[in-house]
Amino acid sequence: MQVYLYLFMLFSFVYPYVLHAETTSSSSMIYKIDFSKQEPGSALSWLKKNGFSLLLDAHRLNPRFENHAIVLSTDGQVAGMIGKQFKPDEYLHQVKRVRIEWGVYQYPIGADWENDIKRVPIAVILSFGTKKWKSGIFPGFKPSPYFLSPFIGYKEQEGKQYLGKYYRKGGRYYCVASGDLTGQTIITDFEVAERFKKAFSEPATPPITSVAFQMNTEDTQGGAKAFLRKIEFFAATPGGQ
Repeated sequence: MQVYLYLFMLFSFVYPYVLHAETTSSSSMIYKIDFSKQEPGSALSWLKKNGFSLLLDAHRLNPRFENHAIVLSTDGQVAGMIGKQFKPDEYLHQVKRVRIEWGVYQYPIGADWENDIKRVPIAVILSFGTKKWKSGIFPGFKPSPYFLSPFIGYKEQEGKQYLGKYYRKGGRYYCVASGDLTGQTIITDFEVAERFKKAFSEPATPPITSVAFQMNTEDTQGGAKAFLRKIEFFAATPGGQ
């Protein structure tokens, strides 16, 4: 079963950084999720204490802190997600860009969005507003707000927008890095404000109401391993778009 729910969220000392960015953001940071300062070991208690929920089979991904990042991994076919739902007074307003530090140690063999095997070693999911859309053909998923989901791929076309099997009305997926970048720290500068309006033909971008990250290796072989170090949210500059 694919993972397309509205609650959907790396660092290496020995490999170079890879920058995948449309532009460099100079806007002020308004929020940050930083896993880099945690002691090595299980991340379960920290995640619970800081308002994150484990969804689907996330516990089977053994979320843990290693090498100044949170790490997810599996040897088999698992779909899991870790998400944080913001309270109304915590919504992130006027976010223009999101900067992610992350990477992949092992890619799932067979994942290929171009051929409808829509699986990911790691993806971030950003949900917007409170208006919800049905999942589509599958009745088991709850309605979801709009969401944008950058992901790291292997065979996918970098920079391309993809549709999932579900939530085709309200969800868009973007391959932000592609090819064999095993072990490298990828720095993604992901524009959200204009991208949202263009993707959904909306006049304005709602606040971000939840953030999550996921791994999905169903219908693939060999398992996967990936890491996430930081997610930083930057506000639109005064008078900006």
